[in-house]
Amino acid sequence: MRRRNGEKASACPLCGRSGPLTFHHLIPKKLHRRKRFRKRYSREELAQGVHICRLCHNGVHRLFDEMTLGQEMNTLERLQADESLQRHVRWVSKQRRRSG
Repeated sequence: MRRRNGEKASACPLCGRSGPLTFHHLIPKKLHRRKRFRKRYSREELAQGVHICRLCHNGVHRLFDEMTLGQEMNTLERLQADESLQRHVRWVSKQRRRSG
């Protein structure tokens, strides 16, 4: 199901809240042009991502710089296992969804 702005409506795989989801590139697009990433990953691998809620998406980008995301936090499993992100996700899961 699609929502406004191309967001998907479903449960976030990080916090479990239902609502609109946004696409998070597991390897940030800014890194796709770098030789190191082009050599190591196919175009399909570079384009992979997960749909997560806006609050979790904001938290991921607040906690990690793009190089860390591309090199270390480039799978959903690694994101889910990270302790600092788990703290953020616990906070997000307690937030009420805005209507509108």
